[in-house]
Amino acid sequence: MKMPYTYAIGRRKNANARVRLTNGKGSITINDSPAEDYFASSKTLLNELQKPFTLLELNNKYNVSARVSGGGQAGQADAIRLGIAKALAILNENLRSTLKRADQLGRDPREKERKKFGLKGARKKRQFTKR
Repeated sequence: MKMPYTYAIGRRKNANARVRLTNGKGSITINDSPAEDYFASSKTLLNELQKPFTLLELNNKYNVSARVSGGGQAGQADAIRLGIAKALAILNENLRSTLKRADQLGRDPREKERKKFGLKGARKKRQFTKR
């Protein structure tokens, strides 16, 4: 039985996004609210979500439904973008090379560094006194 949607997971920092791609008119829904409302404070984050579609010239062909948790807004937007790119690659294997060349399928591995014992933070030390 063929599923009515394509599913993928995207991650960035502490943000996890579960993305569903269905045929439609190009609406993006994040946690049951439109993307324009969810990322109302930043137009650049909305553009970040559209990158895989604009790259492949697939605007207004797929509806996106995402469940995202953890992290901040920028991390969440990156996680959703990665989920969309992965779902498109699953949907059509021919698009994979284009997405890979444009760095849309790679996960950004940078995470928060842990605080070390005896230090004030991850790397911050007490001020050195010479005398």
